[in-house]
Formats: sequence, structure tokens, C-alpha cells
Amino acid sequence: MADILQIVVLGIALGGVYALMASGLTLIFGVMRIVNLSQPIFIIVAAYISYFLFRLYGLDPLLSLPINAIVLFFLGLGLYKLVLEREAASARYSEMTVLLTFGIALCVDGLLGTLFSNTQRVTTPDYATDAVILGDVFLPKGWLYAGIASIVVIGALVLFLHYTRFGYAIRATTQNRDAAQLMGVNVGFVCLITFGIGLALAGAAGALVSFVFSFFPAKQWDWIAILLALVVLGGMGKLHGMIVA
Repeated sequence: MADILQIVVLGIALGGVYALMASGLTLIFGVMRIVNLSQPIFIIVAAYISYFLFRLYGLDPLLSLPINAIVLFFLGLGLYKLVLEREAASARYSEMTVLLTFGIALCVDGLLGTLFSNTQRVTTPDYATDAVILGDVFLPKGWLYAGIASIVVIGALVLFLHYTRFGYAIRATTQNRDAAQLMGVNVGFVCLITFGIGLALAGAAGALVSFVFSFFPAKQWDWIAILLALVVLGGMGKLHGMIVA
């Protein structure tokens, strides 16, 4: 019984991190039908930002989370405008984005490998090697803090989508793009900002990944299958379903 409880506790804590990692992917697909295979490599980009902020300035990864989110948000805006926006009207846009984002992932992977090599790295705040022990069950503090931070960020995203005017526009675009446009929603602008938000979520996840996992550029290929499985299992583009998955 203790073993089962241990597995459940660890699974919930780690599941929160995976949910945050996949949330940007499912949001982007729901609004724009972009299958963003580059999402994991941008999580690793954010992990490197947190890693070097910790090594050079002693900044806790949890405190670097908003910095990562802001940096990746603006990176997402630039990426969408330069690469993904021009073919948005194509009938085969989803299929094209698979190739485009796969190419982006390869390019960023190569760049990171050149700059930092494929040496495994991990951020080591004090709590990363400590644990909470309750009877026969233990929970690493790093996993606990990462799980809580993931729940907070995802909760903020859900509130944003359900209780803000722009959140209504995102949900309307997800449900019916043409109808949303007829109702006065600037679909192009919604897509741009949503892609930025999707990468901002990758940035937030990267801060947590930096101390929960060891990472290196090629680690992204291990995560693509996991994140896509969560998105598909939860229902393509359905945030609540992905969280449950």
C-alpha cells in the first residue's frame, strides 16, 4: 500500500510539470492548428536561461520563471511573424507546420549543441536535493515546488481564458475561427499573441525543468512523444482534457 501511495504522490507532482510543458502545445494547436514540434526545444532554451541565471547570479529557478516567460513570449512573437504567419491561410497549414516547426527544432538544437555541447546540466538550489518525509512516503521538495508552481501557472492560464476579454477571443477562435472573425475578433492578432503565450508557457516550464530533470539540447526528442501523447489523449486543443491526461 505504501508503494502505491508513493507512486501516486510522485506521479501527481511530476504530472503537474508535464501538464505545464504540454499546455502551450495544446493551446497553440487549439487556436491555430499548429503542431508545434519545436515546443520541447524552447523548454530547453528556457532551462538554459534559468541555469545560467542561477550559476552566474545565484537567482533561484522559481524566481527566474517570470523572466523566462517574458523572454520566450517575445521570442514567440518574432518566430510567428517571421516563419509561421505567412502560410496561415493555406488549406494544408497544419501539415506544413509539422515540417516548419520540426526544422526550427533542428536548427535550435544544433545552435544549443554548438554553444553548450550535449553535456547534461541541472540547476541545484538547496531544495532540489531535499525531501518531505511523511511516514513511509517521501516527496522531493524540488518536485513538490515544481508541481505547485505548475498548478499556479496553469490555474492563472485557465482564469485568463475564462474571465478576460482576450481570453474570450482565444476561446472563440478555438471553437470556430470563421464565426469569431464575423463577430469582430481580430483573429490574426489573437493567433500572434496566443503563439507568444504558448512559448511563454514553455519558458515557465523550462524554469522548473532546470532543477527537476537533467537536460541537454537533444533531450527534446525524449519529450516530443510524451507531450504529443498528452495532447492527443486529452483531446486535440482541449486544455482541461490535457491536464487530466
